Amino acid sequence: MIAKITRGKTVRRLLGYLYGPGRANEHTDPHLVASWDGFAPDPGRDTDPQAAMRQLTQALDLRLNQARHNDDRNIPDRPVWQCSIRAAPEDPILTDDQWAAIARRIVHATGISPDGDPDGCRWVAVRHAPDHIHIAATTLRGDLRTARHWNDYLRADKELEAVERDYHLRTVIRGDRTAAKRPTRAETEKAHRTGRVRTPREQLRTIARTVVAVSTSPEEYLPLLAGSGVHVEVLRYPSGDIRGYKVALDGDTNAAGEPIWFSGSTLAPDLSYPQIRNRLTTTEPTTVDPSIRRTDPWHQATAAIERIPHHLDGTDDKASQAHIAAFAEALDALPLTAPVNLRPQLRQAALAFERASRSRIAADHQHARALRGAIRAITRQPTTADDTGLAMFLDAAILAVIAIQRWHSARHQDQQVTSAYRALAHLQTVYDHAAAAPLTALTHRTPAQPTVERWNHLIQQAVPTHAEQILADPAWPALTSTLTDAETAGHDPTRLLQLAADQRALDDARSPAHVLIWRLHRLAQRPAPSPRARAATARSTLAARRTPSVPTEQPAAHPPNRDPASVSDLKHGRRR
Repeated sequence: MIAKITRGKTVRRLLGYLYGPGRANEHTDPHLVASWDGFAPDPGRDTDPQAAMRQLTQALDLRLNQARHNDDRNIPDRPVWQCSIRAAPEDPILTDDQWAAIARRIVHATGISPDGDPDGCRWVAVRHAPDHIHIAATTLRGDLRTARHWNDYLRADKELEAVERDYHLRTVIRGDRTAAKRPTRAETEKAHRTGRVRTPREQLRTIARTVVAVSTSPEEYLPLLAGSGVHVEVLRYPSGDIRGYKVALDGDTNAAGEPIWFSGSTLAPDLSYPQIRNRLTTTEPTTVDPSIRRTDPWHQATAAIERIPHHLDGTDDKASQAHIAAFAEALDALPLTAPVNLRPQLRQAALAFERASRSRIAADHQHARALRGAIRAITRQPTTADDTGLAMFLDAAILAVIAIQRWHSARHQDQQVTSAYRALAHLQTVYDHAAAAPLTALTHRTPAQPTVERWNHLIQQAVPTHAEQILADPAWPALTSTLTDAETAGHDPTRLLQLAADQRALDDARSPAHVLIWRLHRLAQRPAPSPRARAATARSTLAARRTPSVPTEQPAAHPPNRDPASVSDLKHGRRR
C-alpha cells in the first residue's frame, strides 16, 4: 500500500472531487466508509445528495468557522488535509469495513485523530474505487489548536507497512527519502503533448549527471554544463561566491514564453551545487608525466572497479558509499566513449542504477579519489576497435553491481537493491554484445592440443572449485589463448592465475571463465619480470618451502607449586 498526502484550502472543493465523476469518469459508487464519529452524512448514499453534501461540508468546517468567529489568527493557510491510500493491483479487494479500520489506523498514526482523543480532528474516509480510499480532514482540533501532524507521510508509511503484514498484502519497497523527485502529472502530460519521450526534468537530470561524471573540478562543471545545450543561470551570494545554479531545457517554456527552470537540488539530491563541489574537489587530477610509463586508462579504470567489492567489505560505510557514488559516475560517463550501437543500453543501465547511487549514509568522497580520476581518464580515451577495453570494464562492473546490491541489502535499503538489480540486467546485456567480437577472435587462436591440456591441468590446480565449470564453458578456448598470450609475453601463467582467481568474484560471476579471461588480459599488459627477477622469485619461493617454520619463543610461565629458583635449578641440572 502507498499513501499520498496533500493539503488544500477548502473542504467543499475536495468533497466535490471525491463524490464527483473524476477527471476521466473513473469514480464508481462514491460512498463513506468511516468518519470521526461514525455518524457523518454520506452524500453518496443519501436520498438527497446535495443536502447531505452541505451538511458534511458544514460538519467538517465547524471548527474552522469557530476559529474565524473568534478571530483566531492561528488558522493554517491550508487547513484541509487529504490522504489517499492505494492498494497494489495484485492485492485482494478489501471490504468497506477493512478500509474503515485502515483509515482509523492512519488518522491515529499521523496525529490527525489519535485514539481516545475527544478533541481529535474531524475526518471522513471516502471510497470511490475498489483499490483505494481518500481521507479528508480539517486540521483544527476541538480545542481550536492545530493538530500535531508533522512527519505525517513517514508515520502513515510506517503504519501501512504494518497494515501490509496484518492483511497479508504485497510488501511495497519503501525508500529513505534520497530518491530524485519524480515528474509531476502536469510535466508528464506536457511531455506527451509535445512529443517528448522523457520530461524536461528527467532529461536535465541525465545531462547534469553526465557533465558531473566528466568534470574534473567545480570550476569546470558549470561551463561544461552550459556547453551541453541547456540554459544555465548561476546564483551567487552578495560576496560573489557561487550559491547554486538552475537549468532549463531549450524550448521548454511556460505560457508566457519564459524558460522553465530547475535548480540542481530539485533534479536530484546529489546534484545541488554544494554536493557537486564536495565531490569534485576530491577528484584526483589527471596529470601526464612523460618520465612515467603511461598505463592504458581502461585497464586502470577496470582495476579500480575490481577493487570496489573489497572496499565494500570494510567497516567504513562512508567510504563504501563514496565508491558507489563514483561507480555511478562511471556508468554515466560510459555512453560517451562506447560504440554507438551500445550507447542506448548503457544509458538505460546508468538510469536504472541512479537510485542505487545514494542512501542516507553520507559519502566521504576523498576515499574514491583514485576511482574518480580513473573514470575521467577513460572519457578522454576512446574504446579500442574490437571493444576489448569496454568488455573488460563491463565484466568488472557486473561484479561490482552484485557487490553493491549485497551491500545495500545488508542495510535494508530496498529501493537501492531493486535499482541495482535492474542495472545489472542492462549491463549483462550490453556486455554480451561488447564481448562477442574479442572472445571470438581469441577462440580463433586456440593453441595446440598439448598446450590446451597443460592449461587444463593448471586450471584444475589453481581453481579446483570452479574447474569443471570453466572447462565446460564455451569461452574455454578463449581462455587458453589468453593464457598462451600471457606466457608468450614473458609472464608466469601460474602466478597470473593466482592473482586473477578471486574466489568470491568467481562465485558471483555468471561465467568464471570470462572473469579469468579479462583479468588475465589486464594483468598480462603489465611489464613482464626480467629473467633475473624471475630467478630471484623462484629462489625465494624454494627457500620458503624448505625452511621449517620456527615457533616464536615465548617466556615460560612458572609451573604450578614451583618457585622461580626451583625452575632455574632444573634448567641447570641441579637437584635441591
